Amino acid sequence: MFKPIAAVALLALLVPCLAAEEQFVASPFSAKNGFTPGIEGPACDREGNVFAVNFQRQQTIGVVSPDGQEKSYVTLPGTSVGNGIRFDLQGIMYVADYVNHNVLRVDPKTRKISVFAHNSQMNQPNDLTITKDGTLFASDPNWGKSTGQIWRIDSRGNVRRVAANLGTTNGIEVSPDGRTLYVNESVQRNVWRFAIDSEGNLTDKQLVKKFPDFGFDGMRCDVDGNLYITRHGKGTVVKLSPQGVVLREVDVLGKHPTNICFGGGDGRTAYVTEVESRRIVQFRVDRPGLSWQRWQESR
Repeated sequence: MFKPIAAVALLALLVPCLAAEEQFVASPFSAKNGFTPGIEGPACDREGNVFAVNFQRQQTIGVVSPDGQEKSYVTLPGTSVGNGIRFDLQGIMYVADYVNHNVLRVDPKTRKISVFAHNSQMNQPNDLTITKDGTLFASDPNWGKSTGQIWRIDSRGNVRRVAANLGTTNGIEVSPDGRTLYVNESVQRNVWRFAIDSEGNLTDKQLVKKFPDFGFDGMRCDVDGNLYITRHGKGTVVKLSPQGVVLREVDVLGKHPTNICFGGGDGRTAYVTEVESRRIVQFRVDRPGLSWQRWQESR
């Protein structure tokens, strides 16, 4: 039996080991080649399951449990193919259907899929972000013309274009206070911010950061408002401050990461979809993701 003083001494030895958690080092989360080259998404639900599109074949959504168990979740109807995924605080899943100019809605209880929003003037809704009140914003690139736009979709599915004449809009995210919308342009390699006014309009466009090389894809915020951006072609995720300062860059074990989300028991696990190995990779971060924090606040 340990004497109290011996137990205290042992704990003193263990604490530094526990505190020295390895952060910003990627490792595989799902099996190699489990998804198609169209792997995208991803998004975590309240229980920490990770959802990503095109599991085993196109037009599907797969789910990977926190312990790495993979299975098919739904198959999208008709010719629909998913891209970005987001959840609202009621657990409803929204999926950008880039083929049919839709945002799809998936009921978590029945898994019924319906068209939540549609506009034929969309090029191909690509990535989604969602505010605390359930308002969606969708990036909408035209890859052939290297142009893009942004759409706002309210909680009833009403669609309104709120920005046009942009570059190839891709990753998109709302700041923790809900007052700023960030969007990146893959071809032009710019990260922009807009102020969101009380009517949901975008104003005061400002350049946050221009990068000299490689492309962009998905983008998510942590609770401090730092942006985590996938660098397509470079094989990294960059952590960028709201002021445009590069804080860190993480190798994600493949040259073509597409998107990122946060989950895990404490919100400090980043999950990245990656095309080269057609899998999800993970790495630990120092601060929780914004979407995870909102799940906790809504309990």
